[in-house]
Amino acid sequence: MADLKLTDVAKTYGGTVEVLKDINLDIKQGELIVFVGPSGCGKSTLLRMIAGLESISGGELKIDGQVVNNVPPAQRGIAMVFQSYALYPHMTVRDNMSFAMKLAKKPKAEIDAAIEKAAKILQLEEYLDRLPKALSGGQRQRVAIGRSIVRDPKVYLFDEPLSNLDAALRVATRIEIAQLKESMPDSTMIYVTHDQVEAMTLATRIVVLDALKDNGYSHSIAQVGTPLELYETPENEFVARFIGSPAMNLMPGEIVETGDRTGVKIDDGAGITYSNIKTQAADKGMRVNVGIRPEDFVAADGPDYAFAGRVEIAEALGEVTLLYFETPKSDEDTNAVIAKMPGIHKSMRGQAAQLTADPAKVHLFANGKSLYYR
Repeated sequence: MADLKLTDVAKTYGGTVEVLKDINLDIKQGELIVFVGPSGCGKSTLLRMIAGLESISGGELKIDGQVVNNVPPAQRGIAMVFQSYALYPHMTVRDNMSFAMKLAKKPKAEIDAAIEKAAKILQLEEYLDRLPKALSGGQRQRVAIGRSIVRDPKVYLFDEPLSNLDAALRVATRIEIAQLKESMPDSTMIYVTHDQVEAMTLATRIVVLDALKDNGYSHSIAQVGTPLELYETPENEFVARFIGSPAMNLMPGEIVETGDRTGVKIDDGAGITYSNIKTQAADKGMRVNVGIRPEDFVAADGPDYAFAGRVEIAEALGEVTLLYFETPKSDEDTNAVIAKMPGIHKSMRGQAAQLTADPAKVHLFANGKSLYYR
């Protein structure tokens, strides 16, 4: 088991196409780190660079204190679980799991013991003599994970391992991976996914990657933190909107009061006052984006409301209803707003409504960055 340290790591194709830059990340032994981000942000490329399947264009990668930039994949002490399982179809489960150990000429007793241990952890004992075609998708993915476990690597790498499974199997296999990590507390794991639920439920820390901009400006890593840190205290608008489903509402507003109590008025709203919040410099009259998550909206009956609009669509999902609003502006300047209300409220479609939110649940952003840190 090992620590990893990435220092100023970059990836460029053809010397001109910059995919990743300024990747600085410390991963401690025993962590399960999840890379998330939009398509094209480089999360799988970064994983493959750690594995040695992609070259590192700049910077330094250390595994267990050793610089491995030019070390072949087989000598890095890593094991990778791919999205496509990558099982040998003509081999049994037992042979698939033992293949790497046989190539390494490990003693038969050691191989058998490793297979037995991994099969017990993954509940594969009764499937060891089956071919992959006789297994379900979830079972095949467990075999792929088992093939990694028997090697006892320093670092486990998972490249979107659940994306080929249906919804029910994704949930079941996600729980199995969580249980696997609990049974191997000292194992270091890095996991790539586009699924927020996987990231929020599995990760020790999440690394949110942002796609590089055409003008070359990017942080590459938008924020690193625990799942709740990213949800409750996003440092920028990108993370605020990327983490959470539906995405955080960002509504234009203006600082109307500063000092011990900071007041902000959302355009077309009656205003909300915030207090007891650590602030960066905020001047009266400053234009800001006010962030409120859909689940933090509540109905406002009185004159003090944050937002008012007409419900365009009401999606009743059973336990909650998603209400889609449009602000009362000209068509070309309309910002959609979503509220997530407990219960069934389909009758609200077409009606006007006023919403408010607890000040502790509201975020302010200027120039894309958070103004307020709790």
